[in-house]
Amino acid sequence: MSLNNNLLNIKTPAEDQAGALKADYALGSQGLTNLRKAYWNLPTEALYEEIVFRREGNITRDGPVVANSGKHTARAAQDKFIVREPNTEDHIWWGEYNRPISAEKFNEIFNRLQGFVQGRDLFVQDCYAGADENYRLPVRIITEYAWHSLFSRNMFLLPQNREEYRTHVPDFTVLCVPSFKAFGPIDSTRTSTFIILNFEQRLCIIGDTAYGGEIKKSIFTVMNYLLPLEGVMPMHCSANQGDNGDTALFFGLSGTGKTTLSADPSRGLIGDDEHGWSDDGVFNFENGCYAKIIQLSPSAEPQIYAATHRFGAVLENVVYDPITRYIDLDAPDITENTRASYPLTFIDNAIPDKKGGHPSNMILLTCDAQGVIPPIARLTPDQALYHFISGYTSKVGGTEVGLGEEPEITFSACFGAPFMVHHPAFYGDLLKRKIERYGTNCWLLNTGWVGGPFGVGKRISIKHTRRLLSAALNGELLDVEYYEDPVFGFLVPKTCPDLPEDVLYPAKSWPSEKEYWHKYRQLATRYIDNFKKFAPECPPEVVAAGPKL
Repeated sequence: MSLNNNLLNIKTPAEDQAGALKADYALGSQGLTNLRKAYWNLPTEALYEEIVFRREGNITRDGPVVANSGKHTARAAQDKFIVREPNTEDHIWWGEYNRPISAEKFNEIFNRLQGFVQGRDLFVQDCYAGADENYRLPVRIITEYAWHSLFSRNMFLLPQNREEYRTHVPDFTVLCVPSFKAFGPIDSTRTSTFIILNFEQRLCIIGDTAYGGEIKKSIFTVMNYLLPLEGVMPMHCSANQGDNGDTALFFGLSGTGKTTLSADPSRGLIGDDEHGWSDDGVFNFENGCYAKIIQLSPSAEPQIYAATHRFGAVLENVVYDPITRYIDLDAPDITENTRASYPLTFIDNAIPDKKGGHPSNMILLTCDAQGVIPPIARLTPDQALYHFISGYTSKVGGTEVGLGEEPEITFSACFGAPFMVHHPAFYGDLLKRKIERYGTNCWLLNTGWVGGPFGVGKRISIKHTRRLLSAALNGELLDVEYYEDPVFGFLVPKTCPDLPEDVLYPAKSWPSEKEYWHKYRQLATRYIDNFKKFAPECPPEVVAAGPKL
């Protein structure tokens, strides 16, 4: 029997310390009353005891805790809503990702949720999003499960002393109660699962899903809404820094190499997923990493691998042996989307203050399964915007099951459409002003196929990708000769030190050059069709920076 809700009123391990780090701004002020117990800001060790006591998870060899997220093992993007109300509705890009729900429906669901949690235990973590004190958002994460409280501690920035906890007042609150279900026909939700953001009430409520990523991405969505209104560019990217202080940004969708390429032992890691770019430079939104760890390799990704074998890490939906307590990172039995949440301090070369200067280089990563985009290209600011708003990559099936299947061409605006609240052109305009003001070099890096499309060619060697990347970051590519790509018009280097020349001429590696150009033009057509929906809001020079047929 799970003791998640503790309706039997059993004394739990951390009960006596539950109020030690309580804030003066109490839960009653947020409409949460008559609880059995609120557990305030418990440290990692106490949360471990609560997780085990409540049978929410298990401790595995070397100390990480394994928890299962239940029926949802990924984000329920179709079940995310934003409350439509007069003060904010004009700023929101309504559509596929930002679905409207009325304030009345939100209040009805929240009222039932308030009744539902009475007599139950809740865990509270008071923390911050944003390492830059000028743009930091005080948040409160209230969860039904102890393991979500530990997840939140890993992912967000923590107050440093008892006084800071006592005086914490949240600017935004997430309330996550996985055992509460909506009733679609009455609540106007699609299913019993919901993630609803209310910018007016500064509140997000989550029900009927225990996937940790919903908590993390809800706060990211909030930052994506609030920061651009202050002139700060929020970005779904990783960031690192060289010894001489040069910062690099890596934009990319899942599977393009964002985490892998930014975790470079020769550069300091600012963060792996969410950043802001203000007039002072780049800053991480988070305190930790939420890495995808299926088939994680100790040789290719030693830092991340080591982080998944430490006390304090939360492993989500990872298979383990209950007798030996060894974890199996290769087993997709529960899901392919296995995850580890751990503090950035688990990575040796992480930069402690999670901040960097203005980016010298911005890399847009694409995994092109068509095998036609050059391995690296230099972009003008307008071309960079065109590719940023397009957000092209390929979704590739599992390596075994779908081996014969064609990968799916995917466009995700701003390399993170599900979390973008404003229109993509709004983010694009903000980004262009930053690029031009700070003289950032822009690159398109293809981590996909060479020598033919998926099934014919092969994935570009990670060694070649790393060499091209390091040549771009250390300035070697700024002094070489370029040729203009006849389809996209961007510049491709003719040579790169310590790299075979033919790597930079993808058409030459195909069995038939004619077939290569046919496939390339097909992809360009998809780009043009996809961009039509953004064109009306974009400046003409950005529209003109796309491919020419």
